[in-house]
Amino acid sequence: MAGSESTQMAVPPAQVFATTHWSVVVTAAGSDAPRARAALAHLCQIYWYPIYHFVRRQGHARHDAEDFTQEFFARLLEKNWIAHADQSRGRFRTFLLLVLKRFLAGEWHKANAQKRGGARPCLPLPLATAETRYALEPAAVGTPEQAFEKQWALTLLETVLRELRREYEQAERGRLFEALKPCLMGSRESQPYATLAAEQAMSEGAVKVAVHRLRQRYRERLKAEIARTVASPADVDAEMRHLFRVLTRS
Repeated sequence: MAGSESTQMAVPPAQVFATTHWSVVVTAAGSDAPRARAALAHLCQIYWYPIYHFVRRQGHARHDAEDFTQEFFARLLEKNWIAHADQSRGRFRTFLLLVLKRFLAGEWHKANAQKRGGARPCLPLPLATAETRYALEPAAVGTPEQAFEKQWALTLLETVLRELRREYEQAERGRLFEALKPCLMGSRESQPYATLAAEQAMSEGAVKVAVHRLRQRYRERLKAEIARTVASPADVDAEMRHLFRVLTRS
């Protein structure tokens, strides 16, 4: 029944993502294990635009920023820099930004002899969209480091939302997800439950239950995503609080 919320979606618990915790990635970095390579590829997909944005904020032109971003990730994997990270020192993005700064200061000059489109295999990064996205950003405020953190936070939320949409679509509830998605933001008191109930042919109580479950899954997926990039599960809640501080920073 279209309006029924009695059937639970068959979705995996958040704990399944613990295998891609970044400390596991560091331990397995450089191996040919499919799980390790998949986890590394996922991290590249999360961080490519924050890296590109940081490079542009450092004053580099579009095409140079594209080259720098591509080459940085190619070398990150090729030279296994992640394996040298100290997990006990905390956030993965802090480590990544430090390595990026070192790369921009010195490593790029060694790599610059290789022209764009050369023999080095390219990672599947959607760099063709980078400048369009960058041009739509509001006027620069704060430091490039703060902008990097802001882009990290936004990209993380976009990734979680995309995965959650896929989860609902696989459960044949994509239409419900799109209807309820605005309820992920704002207070519960401000949500138009009666309107949603009429649009979805559901009772208002069923809509409230569906929104509660959506928010719960969103939070579970967000915590699971954050767990990939902190030193231990105990750091997840603190990182969640930091993420929302970054998002509200002016």
